[in-house]
Amino acid sequence: MTDFNEMIINEFRSNNGHVETAGFGDNLVVLHSIGAKSGDIRLNPLFALSEDDSWLIVGSAAGAVKHPAWVHNLRANPRIEMEIPDDGKVATITVDVTEVPDSEWDADWKKFTDASPGFGEYTKTAEGRKFPIFRITRA
Repeated sequence: MTDFNEMIINEFRSNNGHVETAGFGDNLVVLHSIGAKSGDIRLNPLFALSEDDSWLIVGSAAGAVKHPAWVHNLRANPRIEMEIPDDGKVATITVDVTEVPDSEWDADWKKFTDASPGFGEYTKTAEGRKFPIFRITRA
């Protein structure tokens, strides 16, 4: 795990799910993805949009030309645990992850660009890569 991710996760846990760094606020979750090959648990702090009893996350990798490793891990192992802000504390819940179909992608991508213009900026360096979007629901 990178030092930045460790710092973000520590802030998330120390502040009951609130993260000031990088403007995450209360829109951060920590995925416990399972390595597709290794089976090891990987912690992935991600910006998430909460919708009713589900969340949307996007594999933007800050505009990198490749998908982040956690995308492959979620596709291989779609039932995982996730840490969320929950009533002034951090709760760990079991969730199911599904990839958003092409028919819903445009509408869901707009939710990310509306939430933060930085997501739109990522498309400039991604060399045409379409960022996968996932819906996360409680198991």
